[in-house]
Amino acid sequence: MDVAYVCEWEKRPKSNHCPSIPLVCAWSCRNLVAFTTDLKNEEEKDLTHMIHIIDTEHPWDIYSINSGHNEVITCLEWDQSGSRLLSADADGQIKCWGMAEHLVNGWESSLGSAVEGDPIVALSWLHNGVKLALHVEKSGSSNFGEKFSRVKFSPSLTLFGGKPMEGWMAVTVSGLVSVSLLKPNGTLLTASESLCRLRGRVALADIAFTGGGNIVVAATDGSSSSPVQFYKVCVGVVNEKCRIDTELLPSLFMRCTTDPARKDKYPAVTHLKFLTRENSEQVLLCASSQLGSIVECWSLRKEGLPVNNIFQHRSPVVGEKQPMILKWRILSATSDLDRVSAVALPKLPISISNTDLKVASDTKFCPGLGLALAFHDGSIHIVHRLSLQTMGVFYGSSASSQRGPDEPALKRQRPAGTAGHFKALQLSWTSLALVGIDNHGKLHMLRVSPSMGHTLDMNTSLRHLLFLLEYCMVTGYDWWDILLHVQPSMVHNLVDKLHEEYMRQNQALQQVLSTRIVAMKASLCKLSSATVARACDYHAKLLLIAISSTLKSLLRPHVLNTPDKSPGDRLAEICVKNTDTDIDKVMINLKTEEFVLDASTLQSLQQLIQWVGDLVLYLLASLPNQGSLVRPGFGFLRDGPSLGMLREMMVVIRIWGLLKPGCLPIYTATSDNQDSMSLLFRLLTKLWLCSRDENHPSEPDDSLIDECCLLPSQLLVPNMDWLPVNDGVVSKLQNKQPLRLQFGKPYSLPGLGSGALVEIFSRTPGSQRMDNLRCLHLGVCPTEDSKACTRCGCVTMLRSPNKTTALKQWEQRWIKNCLCGGLWRRIPTTVS
Repeated sequence: MDVAYVCEWEKRPKSNHCPSIPLVCAWSCRNLVAFTTDLKNEEEKDLTHMIHIIDTEHPWDIYSINSGHNEVITCLEWDQSGSRLLSADADGQIKCWGMAEHLVNGWESSLGSAVEGDPIVALSWLHNGVKLALHVEKSGSSNFGEKFSRVKFSPSLTLFGGKPMEGWMAVTVSGLVSVSLLKPNGTLLTASESLCRLRGRVALADIAFTGGGNIVVAATDGSSSSPVQFYKVCVGVVNEKCRIDTELLPSLFMRCTTDPARKDKYPAVTHLKFLTRENSEQVLLCASSQLGSIVECWSLRKEGLPVNNIFQHRSPVVGEKQPMILKWRILSATSDLDRVSAVALPKLPISISNTDLKVASDTKFCPGLGLALAFHDGSIHIVHRLSLQTMGVFYGSSASSQRGPDEPALKRQRPAGTAGHFKALQLSWTSLALVGIDNHGKLHMLRVSPSMGHTLDMNTSLRHLLFLLEYCMVTGYDWWDILLHVQPSMVHNLVDKLHEEYMRQNQALQQVLSTRIVAMKASLCKLSSATVARACDYHAKLLLIAISSTLKSLLRPHVLNTPDKSPGDRLAEICVKNTDTDIDKVMINLKTEEFVLDASTLQSLQQLIQWVGDLVLYLLASLPNQGSLVRPGFGFLRDGPSLGMLREMMVVIRIWGLLKPGCLPIYTATSDNQDSMSLLFRLLTKLWLCSRDENHPSEPDDSLIDECCLLPSQLLVPNMDWLPVNDGVVSKLQNKQPLRLQFGKPYSLPGLGSGALVEIFSRTPGSQRMDNLRCLHLGVCPTEDSKACTRCGCVTMLRSPNKTTALKQWEQRWIKNCLCGGLWRRIPTTVS
């Protein structure tokens, strides 16, 4: 484990952020981290309870919400899609936050519920019934369905037709359970019920779900000599009212209180957690005193009840079938530890069958198996979630600086009260990163190695990262935390292997994942200076796929009782069959009436059409110097499917040009009477024929290369606008030096080092800014508000300048996510 970066608050004299007590933190599957602080104001002497949301790639770009909670915030919970956040406070208020205009740095609260004056100790979204299991033993299998199998799991509550109902559930200090259900029309149904007839104080609670759609609540009154109670909660809707039924389940007493040697040593229960929110049968308990803690892991087992012999003779049925009861049994316990200040549990749904655990321990695959404990001396231990044996240790900053190189850890003196320790810990969704917030409000991002520091051969460590990348590809989660572990030397192998695995899937799955894998390859290629140009190709490919599907979707069948193929499919089929190099001969085979669109629509598409035309010209002109891998565009010259797509687009554009000449791409030619479109189509077809057969690509012949050499003297080759170099943090973390960042201050580091590379991609101060989605120039100092993608840095305007439906549809496609699947953040307008 090592620190990737530390982000701290600026020291301001007037007001300062102090960590709230209790400090809470939550990490979403889109790699957004939310945490709380209290803002102290010197004059007013009161506290404002703040919620801060950061995207892990741009931690300095923090969005702080004045939460409007009157009391301290006790819980934060992200939903399963990672885009909505619940917050609850010590006054019983619960608020639901969502993104305003789908921007990561704009949040607003639209919904909320309350249990007046009753502090909330546990909070959770209801389960939506989606559960995967990762099978480590199948990590070599070729089928994604075997590696990540869907587990039969019922949602907590279903609407008509089995659709999961959204909502949340909270447990309060006085032993109430409160459920709020979100109806499809946007209204809330709220109900509360006491956990059991004898209501008692609940100091700590946790919520888990069972496969049958029930909810299990664990609760304790905070004293380690009292039992830890478990309750089953069923939620239903009867006559438009929410109904809650609760029943008692077996309870347990902590082992340390029944052990005479430790009887009064640890008086308070400080942490109570189910191991995962889908596993209500394993629970983690931590009891502490002022000086130390002990952690225990318990599991719920079915056991046979011994029956007296008298009954066995009387009734043969009982004799054969022993009655079963459920009982809590202790799995493991630690010895006396230092005082625990925070616990983080893994969210990776790894299957813990015996074979999977054995394969995981043989290949040293640890994500999902370790949970993190933070101690008051600033250190963090990662322990196995079943055996509680230590797997990895991180000594905090205060500890490592004071210890000499060869002094043992035990001899160092405790620093007098200045040491920072972590108040809140969260593991990322793949368990490869750990965020900790310490008692000074600093945020530490730690890398957690997939093998927990065991040195592995390159192949195995690539396999581990590949397995987790595939998991993110299948689930749609963000893979930023995996990129933390990719070294520049691994990039090439990872991209190749990812492609191999993808090609083994069935056709339908390949189609579903087709854009996600391109985005994944692009983000990997950015990490090494040797492959940055390929990242540009992948982003251009994403845009090409999107433009191609949009333009094809505008074609309409001429008669209603059409054959089974859509005009777009028929176009693709004819272009593949007809290898003619003359564009007009290919055109003759198409039914032109399918291509009829009104002139204003065609005119509005000109920007996208121009981009396609420029790309074709740029690629053909760069064919002669194809030896240089450094230049973007190289990836397309051997990519048969992409060249085929460009060829189809050229045919469509040519037909549309007959209807409305204004929509054709504009080329600056040296002679007046030259037909640029048919010239480019001829060369493109020849190039496509070379790489059409993926298994036996042939080299382009000399005559083609000669013609391409002449292109720059016939047409003016445009400057393609490749995506800007990423300003995020992940590509700067590879030298293992922790970065020091400040909230609210943009961070700039010299980029990738090698000068030649940066010149191609970096922006000179006077150059035009581009709207990368609408393919428009925004000018040198754009005045419009724009948003940028948090992952690939693609920039586009927030408000649409277009009126036509065709382009509004195009913009609607990218309103929530970028082409690469990243979320949007608002960027300030540059006023020079």
